[in-house]
Amino acid sequence: MTKKKIAVVTGANRGIGKEIARQLALNNVFVILTARDPVKGQHSVDELKSAGLDVEFQSLDMDSEESMIRLADYVQNQYGRLDILINNAALGGGGDSLRVPMKEFRRTFETNFFGPLRLSQLLVPLLRKSESGRIINISSGMGALNRMGGGDAAYRISKTALNSLTAVMAADLSGTPIKVNTMCPGWVRTDMGGSSAPRSVEKGAETAVWLALEKNIPSGKFFRDKKIIDW
Repeated sequence: MTKKKIAVVTGANRGIGKEIARQLALNNVFVILTARDPVKGQHSVDELKSAGLDVEFQSLDMDSEESMIRLADYVQNQYGRLDILINNAALGGGGDSLRVPMKEFRRTFETNFFGPLRLSQLLVPLLRKSESGRIINISSGMGALNRMGGGDAAYRISKTALNSLTAVMAADLSGTPIKVNTMCPGWVRTDMGGSSAPRSVEKGAETAVWLALEKNIPSGKFFRDKKIIDW
């Protein structure tokens, strides 16, 4: 059993999630990299391992409670604890709020909101065994009410809900060592962000890694570039 901190990172076969996994591993964290596609997930793990990083792959479908239960059981049986949960997996898009099909809204909420909620519920018992448990939800400024605009309705509203979950769960876990925060990576050059985005994945991942490892941070806040921002 590893003596390192143990992290689960969802949706980590590419983009920000993969970079978060890489940076955590560079900081002496053992990372369980998860993804829906086992081939892509294992390929990313093999790439990180070839760089000497301590990572492994576990399949995880954020739309499937059975899949989440299997992951929680695996971590319990294999390691008996968890230190860091990064809820990164997400779907984008959503179009005009007046035209988005309910099917698309529900699909987006399953991955972007209900998935992080249920996975957190399942893994909190393991996080309670950590001296400094952390839940970091990867959100977006597009979900902030003070910057709300049109378009991308399903994505925006699901991230607003994720922000609310962060604050509520942090309050429900007050008095425990577990801290819950959310962060906006900014507009990052990924498959979702596009090639014209101004930020690198390295910069986009930086604050999540800081929230996972920094000792003296608050709980129940929204961050960008290691600074608290408005909801």
